[in-house]
Amino acid sequence: MSVEDWKSQIKRGTLDFCILLLIKQRSYYGYEIISKLEQYPIVAAKENTIYPLLRRLLKEEYISSSWQESTEGLPPRKYYTLTEKGNEYLNAMSLEWDNLLTAISEIKGELNNGYKYE
Repeated sequence: MSVEDWKSQIKRGTLDFCILLLIKQRSYYGYEIISKLEQYPIVAAKENTIYPLLRRLLKEEYISSSWQESTEGLPPRKYYTLTEKGNEYLNAMSLEWDNLLTAISEIKGELNNGYKYE
């Protein structure tokens, strides 16, 4: 497996988490989510990935949506908001994420014993 393949697997496994973290801060519309994620290349994703994911999160009731008029004369936008169920799910994900990072850091520290990556 190449590093690119590995990065792709990481992205697939964490994209839900990243989107829910964003939406917890405030309501976002789809293109805004895509633009925000582009700031972080490891989790950047295209429309054909994000919109199906948003539909699934809606179906699972982790997020809700509402149409809002644009103030710039543009068509209405569909904004996504975290639900109570989504907040509980995100809290559980956050705990597991922290546990995962702790385990990886400990394993990496134990195995490397001061080894510096180049």
